[in-house]
Amino acid sequence: MRSVPASVGVDRWRAHTPFTDPGAYREVLVALPSDVAGIGARVRRVLTHYRAGGRVGVGERWEEIDLRWVEAMLATDAARDGREWSVERAEPLVGCCRDFAVLTVAALREHGVAARSRVGFASYLNRDFGTDHVVVEYWDGQRWVWADPQLDPEVGWGVDPLDLSHGGVVGEVAFSGASAVWLAVRSGEVDGGGFGVDPGLPMLRGGWLVRDYVWLEVAHRLGVETLLWDGWGAMGRWGESALTDEVARLVVAADAGAVGAEEELARRFACDGRLGPGGRVYCASPSGYRGWVDLGSRVGEPRL
Repeated sequence: MRSVPASVGVDRWRAHTPFTDPGAYREVLVALPSDVAGIGARVRRVLTHYRAGGRVGVGERWEEIDLRWVEAMLATDAARDGREWSVERAEPLVGCCRDFAVLTVAALREHGVAARSRVGFASYLNRDFGTDHVVVEYWDGQRWVWADPQLDPEVGWGVDPLDLSHGGVVGEVAFSGASAVWLAVRSGEVDGGGFGVDPGLPMLRGGWLVRDYVWLEVAHRLGVETLLWDGWGAMGRWGESALTDEVARLVVAADAGAVGAEEELARRFACDGRLGPGGRVYCASPSGYRGWVDLGSRVGEPRL
């Protein structure tokens, strides 16, 4: 895998965002290892995917999948268990791929490592299908490495979870960012119907979903690490394809190390009110929650 030069200002991804800031629970992250493999091993003992083992939902703890803030996740675990993360939980936190990634990013940032979450599609979760997923991207001093902390590297996945191949389209590489997939859909290189939440959920697959995930990818990259079921602006089945084309090209160019692409992407995100949540998202969660959430005051967020 080729090395990509660091973008100007790589240090920006060493700092916490409101989503990854552990607040009063900083010492929990300080106590974790400083490498992705070590952090992932701890996170997998504390967090479970809400669809793990073929079951959807976990009874009274459904609402935990709607926790956006690392501080809230840490507070929930501390109240229920409170032991070091080397101890496997009988009642782990309930979340999804986004939460494995965001917790790992938070721990890396706490250890001074530049890291961010990447939203896209994985080839290794379902055969012949690009499954929506969130992974970690971190700067190892020479290149950006993509890793999947949700997966145990000791299990045979057919890919290396600690160094995922990326940069192309799912099927050719292990993981593709949503922007790369969207541009491939637009060019006719791939069929959008081959990408979505699950091959058995026809209502949650297709080009419209890939387009929405570009917006999620851009937000996560720029420090607004929303839930995958948060929406804003012109997302949805009638979203803005032309605008999505523009930002997707910038993401792909930035990943390739194109001079100025990263800064232009950040400028567009800050100045174009259509791209970012603007401090407010509509949550349509698998938990059944529906409503607007104010990201600044957290008004409207489900309470545990």
